Amino acid sequence: MTGHERREQLLRVGKQLFAERGYEATSIEEIAQRAQVSKPVVYEHFGGKEGLYAVVVDREMQSLLDRVTEALVATHPRAILEQAAIALLTYIEDEPEGFRVLVRDSPVAITSGNFASLMADVASKVEHIVAAEFIRLGLDAEMAPLYSHALVGMVALVGQWWLDAEGPSKDKVAAHLVNLAWNGLSRLDPKPRLGPPEAAPEPASVP
Repeated sequence: MTGHERREQLLRVGKQLFAERGYEATSIEEIAQRAQVSKPVVYEHFGGKEGLYAVVVDREMQSLLDRVTEALVATHPRAILEQAAIALLTYIEDEPEGFRVLVRDSPVAITSGNFASLMADVASKVEHIVAAEFIRLGLDAEMAPLYSHALVGMVALVGQWWLDAEGPSKDKVAAHLVNLAWNGLSRLDPKPRLGPPEAAPEPASVP
């Protein structure tokens, strides 16, 4: 193999093992054995397990962020929700090992980002869409970041369940997520407060 080919092979092997066993339970010996190389080869390319793990995580984070960013091309808020949900679920479907690596607890000292920070990046992509819809409905646009993070977090958590559920199809999962999110957004209380339901004002509705 060329140096580039060997590096890519080690990244594939590393991703497989980190997805299967997690960072702490994976050793340089296992990586080298599965790649059929000596331990010094792994050190030569990545400086150790930490370096290999950091590259795997960074690549997966960028891949998911790119997919979501490229998918958000619609102008209607409901279509934006659909596109974001489908993009994330498609990534999970196409790259289950990469997703498992991302959602595992990442050693903070090793990688500059983690799944939570990635979801924050995704939420920032849809924040202005939510803010514009809030303004149209006469709601407080300053709360748009909160709702953006809530929506993206909901999709991400459902995605983790769906990965192992062997249940509904991707399109059906996305449809139900959008159903919950859109119908909830379309009937938001303009001034929500805690307390008995009867004390709450009538929710606003989309004309």
